Amino acid sequence: MLAAKSKVEGQATASPSKSDLNRSWKILVEPVEPFLDQVTERLLRQANDFDPKLVPYAQYALTGNGKHLRPALVGLVAAALGRVSDEHVTVAVIIEMVHLATLVHDDICDEAEIRRGKLTLASNWGNEIAVLFGDCLFARALELAAGFPTPEVCRAVATATNTVCAGEILQTQNRRNFAASRHDYFRVLGMKTGELFTLSCDLAAYLSGVTGEERKQLGQFGAAFGIAYQVFDDCVDLFGTEAEAGKSLGTDLEKGKLTWPLLLAWERAGADDRLLLESLILNWEAKNFGEINRLLVKYETFKPSLQIIQRYLDESRTALGGLPESAGRAGLLGLTNFLAQQTGLLVV
Repeated sequence: MLAAKSKVEGQATASPSKSDLNRSWKILVEPVEPFLDQVTERLLRQANDFDPKLVPYAQYALTGNGKHLRPALVGLVAAALGRVSDEHVTVAVIIEMVHLATLVHDDICDEAEIRRGKLTLASNWGNEIAVLFGDCLFARALELAAGFPTPEVCRAVATATNTVCAGEILQTQNRRNFAASRHDYFRVLGMKTGELFTLSCDLAAYLSGVTGEERKQLGQFGAAFGIAYQVFDDCVDLFGTEAEAGKSLGTDLEKGKLTWPLLLAWERAGADDRLLLESLILNWEAKNFGEINRLLVKYETFKPSLQIIQRYLDESRTALGGLPESAGRAGLLGLTNFLAQQTGLLVV
C-alpha cells in the first residue's frame, strides 16, 4: 500500500480508507486497465503450468492483493510510447514473478507473517517449501524470458535478478552496522528495489522500439521512482500501522535493517544517544520501539526523510521531460504524484 498512518508524536494520524486508495489507483491506471487485466490473467495461467502438487503454492503466490506496480510501469511506458503489445504483457508477467519470488524469500528472512493483508507463503507452508517455491518462481520467470526471439530480454531479466539478490545480500551484511554510509544505503535501495522499476521501464521501451537517450531516460525514471518508493516503504515500517500497510511492520527493526530515518538519527545524535540507539537495535525487543520513536522525534528525522522521497520523485519527473504528451506519460507523472500525496499524509 502507498499509505500509512503516522505514529510519530505530533504527526497526523488521519489516513484515507482502503477503498479511497483503490479508487485513486483505479483512476490512475485506467488507461492501461485492459493491459493489467491481461497480466493478471496470464499470471493465473502461469500458476497452472507448475507441477500439479505445486499449483496451490503458485496460486497463493500469484493471486495476491498487490497493485501490480511494476506491470503498471510496463503498461504506462508502452502507452506513453504509443505501442502496447502482447510482448509487453509477457515482460510484465516475468518481472512480477521475479518480484513475487523476492517477496517470498524476504518474508522468510524477515520472519514476516503478513503480506498484502494475508498470511505469507512461509506462514502457511513453512520456510522449506517457501524458499524452494521462491526458487521455482525465479526459474519460471527466466524460462519465459528465454522464449523471446532475442536474448536481450532474458539477459536483462537475469542481470536484474542478480542485482536484486546482490542488493539483499549487501543489506544483510550491513545489518546493525550504524557506520554504514548514506552511499551504502541508497546504493542498496537502487539494487534491491530500483532495479526492477528500471527493468520495467527499460524493457517496455525496448519492446516499443525505442532506443538511445529516450530509453535511457525512461530507465532513469524507473530508478529514481523505485528509490523514492522504497524510502517511503522504509518510513512506513517505522511510522505506519499494519492495518494500513497490509503487511507485518517492525521487521526491519527486529532484523537490524538500518533504514534512512534510523541512520539519520544516529548521524545527528551525540555519543550517548548513539550508544543508546545501537543498544536498542542490538538487543531488540518490541518494547524498544517507544524509545526509538523518541529518538527519531528528538533528532527530527521525519521531515528530512520526506524530503528525500520528494527529491527522488523530482528526479523521476525530470527524466520524463523529453517524452511526448500522452495518457501514458500522464499516468507515469500520476504515479509520482500519487506517492507524493500518500507521503504527505504522514505530515501534520
